[in-house]
Amino acid sequence: MDATSAQTPVFSRNTTRTADGAIAVAGRDVRDLAAEFGTPAYLVDVDDARRRAREYRAEFARAFEAIGTHCDVFYAGKAFLSVAMAKLVLEEGLHLDVCTGGELAVAQRAGVPGEAIGMHGNNKSVAEIDAAIAAGVGRIVVDSFEEIDRVADAAARAGVRAKVMLRVKTGVEAHTHEFIATAHEDQKFGFSLDGQVSDAVRRVLARDELELLGFHSHIGSQIFESDGFAVAAERLIGLQLEVAQEHGVDLPELDLGGGFGIAYLPDDVPLAPADMADQLAAIVQKACAAAGTAIPRISIEPGRSIIGPAGMTLYTVGTVKPVVVDDDLTRTYVAVDGGMSDNPRPVLYDADYHCEIAGRDGESTALSRVVGKHCESGDIVVRDVLLPADVQAGDLVLVAATGAYCRSLASTYNHVPRPPVIAVDEAGARPWLRRETIEDLLLLESE
Repeated sequence: MDATSAQTPVFSRNTTRTADGAIAVAGRDVRDLAAEFGTPAYLVDVDDARRRAREYRAEFARAFEAIGTHCDVFYAGKAFLSVAMAKLVLEEGLHLDVCTGGELAVAQRAGVPGEAIGMHGNNKSVAEIDAAIAAGVGRIVVDSFEEIDRVADAAARAGVRAKVMLRVKTGVEAHTHEFIATAHEDQKFGFSLDGQVSDAVRRVLARDELELLGFHSHIGSQIFESDGFAVAAERLIGLQLEVAQEHGVDLPELDLGGGFGIAYLPDDVPLAPADMADQLAAIVQKACAAAGTAIPRISIEPGRSIIGPAGMTLYTVGTVKPVVVDDDLTRTYVAVDGGMSDNPRPVLYDADYHCEIAGRDGESTALSRVVGKHCESGDIVVRDVLLPADVQAGDLVLVAATGAYCRSLASTYNHVPRPPVIAVDEAGARPWLRRETIEDLLLLESE
C-alpha cells in the first residue's frame, strides 16, 4: 500500500502509504489525525462512502431499467447512522431504512423526507409506530400479526392510510454466520410460508387503513453470492401471484433486502455493485417470466457494503507481550487502547479483520494477535495478523473495514467511553460524532 499503487483491498479507496511509510486517509497522515483527535477513533473516508452509495444507486437503476422497472436503494441505517451520514445518503439520492424510534429521530434531524424513509423492526412499540406515521414514512415493514393491528390503529388515529410491506421468511439458508442469517425458519423475523403469510395478507387487506405494497425478504448478511436471492425472489414472486389470483390485488413492490458482503481480509472477493445489480435483475426477470407476472418495482437495502469499507479504526499500542504457545509457535500479543467495546463483532460473530501498523513502515514477520484493554480473554480485535517484529508501545494500528456495525454496536463496557467518528476528505477532518467522556457517563448517575 503506497502512494503510487492500489491499496490493500480491505482499506478504503483513498487510503495510501506515504513516502516515509505511514498511512494516510484522503491525504491526511494518521499521525496527524491521532495527534488532533486522539485514539481510539473511527475514521470515515467520506468520498469513498459517497462513491459506494452513488454506485449502488446508478448500477441498480441501470440494471432494473433494462428489464422495465425501477429499483429503490434504501441505505440500511443500522450499519452506521448519524445525522451527517443520513445527509450523505440523502444527497446521493438514496432512501433510508430505519428500525427504531431513535434511528427515525436521527433521519428527521438530518432532514430526510418521510416518503424516503422505510421503517423496520420486529417489535415496534406503539410510540414508534405513531412516530413513523406522523413522519409520513414511505412504508412500514410489518413483522407480526400484532403489528398489523397496531399500524392500522395508529393510521386510524392519524386519519391516514399507511403503506405496509409484509416481511417473509423465505426459508433460504444464506452462507453466512448463524447469527446474521435471517430467512431460515427458526428465528424471530417475519411471517412463515406455511400459512402465516396468507393469513397476514387477509388481515392487512381487511383493514382499510392499510395499503399493502408487497413482500419483503432479508436472507442474511455478509453474502458473496446471489444464489440465495434467486430462491427468495422466486418464492416471493410466487406469493405475489397467489395474492393476485386469490384477492384480485396486484402488489406493486418487492424488497429483496440487503446483506451484500465486503472484504474484511485481503483474500475476500465480494461482488461489485454492478455485478450484483445485473445478477439480481436477471433473477427477478426470470422469476416473473416463469410466473407470468409483471415485474414489480424493486428495492434493496445495502448498508455494510456502503459504509463498511469506507471506515477504519485507529488505535495506539499500549503493551506488547510475546507468548510461547508451544515449541513451534510464539505469538505476540499487541494490546491497544480500545477493544470489544468499540468493536464487539469478533466476540459476537467470530469476525476476522485485517490491520497494519499505521505510523511507520516495517517488515511483517511476527505472528501477532491484536487485543483490547477490557477484562475479558475474548477481547480480541484481530485474531491473527503479521505485524512488524519490532512493534512497540506508541505505534499506531489501523484496522480496516470497521465502518459498519462497530460504532452501531459499541458499548461503554468497563466504563470506557465510545470513540469519536472522524470524517476525512479533501476538505480536512472533522467529527461526525464527538468522543464520549467520563463526564458523559457520570451524567446518567442518580445519587
